[in-house]
Amino acid sequence: MLTALAITQPISAQITRNQLISVERHRVLEQADRYLREQPVTITDVRAERSAGGVHDFYSEGDYWWPDPSDSTKPYIRRDGETNPANFEAHRNAMRRLSQIVPALVAAYEITGDGRYARQAIAHLRAWFVDADTRMNPSMLYAQAIKGVATGRGIGIIDTIHLVEVAQAALELEQLGALNDPTLTATKNWFRSYVEWMTTHKYGIEERDNGNNHSAAWALQVAAFARFTGDSAKLAEMRTMFREKLIPGQMAADGSFPKELARTKPYGYSLFQLDVMGMLAEVLSTPRENMWTYETPDGRGMRKAMAYMVPFIKDKRRWSLKPDVMYFDAWPVRHPSLLFGGLALGEPSYIALWKTLDADPSVDEVIRNNPVRQPVLWVR
Repeated sequence: MLTALAITQPISAQITRNQLISVERHRVLEQADRYLREQPVTITDVRAERSAGGVHDFYSEGDYWWPDPSDSTKPYIRRDGETNPANFEAHRNAMRRLSQIVPALVAAYEITGDGRYARQAIAHLRAWFVDADTRMNPSMLYAQAIKGVATGRGIGIIDTIHLVEVAQAALELEQLGALNDPTLTATKNWFRSYVEWMTTHKYGIEERDNGNNHSAAWALQVAAFARFTGDSAKLAEMRTMFREKLIPGQMAADGSFPKELARTKPYGYSLFQLDVMGMLAEVLSTPRENMWTYETPDGRGMRKAMAYMVPFIKDKRRWSLKPDVMYFDAWPVRHPSLLFGGLALGEPSYIALWKTLDADPSVDEVIRNNPVRQPVLWVR
């Protein structure tokens, strides 16, 4: 079967689901077999001593904030692009672990039909979103805190971008009939509550209006979680935001994202934004409304964004800006925008390039900024 978004494209521009499974089968099963032995670990397993919240509240600290060299007792100061290795990372690591384990297990279940994979994935979902002793509160009040400055910030919502593929995996379990009613209902209620918090709390409003990749990541989360919970009204709102704010407000005429190019890690941030916008187009598209092919009156859209960035993915030596201050050598990897963009836009060269890149990078910074890793969950 082909993707729903690409039904009208020539067969030569596609990769069938069976072909995708052939490409992905070994890596998916290798991961899933390893994850069968991994028990759930949630944020309640590691107490964040510097958090102003409780044991069920997610906590993280701003990446680029460091002690003031003139006086360590003063509030932290910002060094854009330079990650402070002394930051509290345990809750982020636990969530990223979840985002690796559950999608791989569900992808393996889709490929094999082996119920062991589904049962193990459900155990992790139950621990994170259902069980009273271990579940996370559906809010991000204490994320990306800064010593001496803030106990939490709206931009911390980007940390839960790693739940996007978890929600997709849960949706797949539901559609395959593997997620029983109590766990399914409770998990959906968690994501429904989180979307309500994201779209009404001042932190969520600040993140929505941030104006760079944070706004796009906020929209992707709302869209993915709304699709899982069946919230058609929120999906419609995100389509409007995509067309009327994100594309015209963040994309230049040449398809670049100027606010990402202005950062100290322009290459990595441009790739991240392309993937976020691409997955947002994927989640929001329907047979009647294809966000991948949408263009503003002056021609801006995902086709142009892909055309701008793909040459730099294919050959990074063509990148004319200064290298990123950190992790420049770790990019590119197997970016989901290449696969889904290739399918939706009828560009087989994008899919061919996707196949050549590293599907499972080991650098933590790349893992953190590459939250969609299991295309078997998405392609139909």
